[in-house]
Amino acid sequence: MPVLPPGTRPTRRTRIVCISDTHNSTVKLPKGDVLLHAGDLTNQGSYSELSRAVQWLEKADFEAKIVIAGNHDITLDCDFYSRYGPSFHNQDPQDHAKCLSLLTSSRTITYLQHNSATIRLTDPDGPGTEFTVFGSPYSPEYGLWAFTYRHPNYAPAASGPHNEAITSLSAAELWATVPEDIDVLVTHTPASTHCDNSMGCEDLRRTLARVRPRLHVCGHVHRGRSAERVRWDTDSLDIGDEVASEAAVEPWQDPNPDPGSAKMSLVDLTGRGGKRPLEFQRTQSIHGKSDLPEPLQRPQCTTRPDPMGHLGRRETCVVNCSIMATSWPHVGGKRFNKPIVVDVDLPVWR
Repeated sequence: MPVLPPGTRPTRRTRIVCISDTHNSTVKLPKGDVLLHAGDLTNQGSYSELSRAVQWLEKADFEAKIVIAGNHDITLDCDFYSRYGPSFHNQDPQDHAKCLSLLTSSRTITYLQHNSATIRLTDPDGPGTEFTVFGSPYSPEYGLWAFTYRHPNYAPAASGPHNEAITSLSAAELWATVPEDIDVLVTHTPASTHCDNSMGCEDLRRTLARVRPRLHVCGHVHRGRSAERVRWDTDSLDIGDEVASEAAVEPWQDPNPDPGSAKMSLVDLTGRGGKRPLEFQRTQSIHGKSDLPEPLQRPQCTTRPDPMGHLGRRETCVVNCSIMATSWPHVGGKRFNKPIVVDVDLPVWR
């Protein structure tokens, strides 16, 4: 066996299937080890909508399934639904606790609401790898929708009612609570300039530059469906710096873009076949899973000169995996994208 550098662990290929913005649709899912859903499971978050979505996800054959909400899953946002629920379900009010319980009580789904979990794949026939993931449903305010925050670059929608501020945190304060020691970041909104069709969040982009996760999966902006490699200029970081500049951005070319094709839309980060993989340096500290989010607090920032720590992360793969290809009113009919499959080498925990 090859001798590994001190502090490193062997890795093994792990297949992650990424979807978002299914909006009540149940698309065919390719085989994989992990399923990530980046929000908007439904159109209006009713119990019946969520129940169908959860049943579909629970039947999906993956060792781990990680789900966050989106702005359309309104009953999962307790504060929002208590204020504005009648605007959506006036004749048929929904029970927030029962809706939320569909996800938090699931034996096969890890539901994240601006918090972290450590995923360890234990199936003897699986890759036996582990990773730490942070998931958040929030997106910049635009109209009357859940899990939104005020953002200086966004004006309220031109027509229709608008919600009052649900979270008291600014965009910068909200995303500052994302810890550095994560491998995968799942957010409903994309970051500015990255798979966002010019509709992403600048403060989230700064968080990407601070955290530099191995993988960032998002959705929300249907026309932003794509993937890219962001290379960080970590060589120019001084001790104590948090945010790295972008050295380069390389777009992904979908090998099978035809929605009707049975072939996968694959992002290969493993370097098989002589391809250059993304560099991956994993931090050692991890977070345990919690069923509900802890109070939002800024993580303790420390300098880590160890090249295997935070400062050693040089690249991030960004994936917008929106399944819905069109937006309301869906002129010409609804159209759908395929899931995006990511092959990645992750540390073996055994």
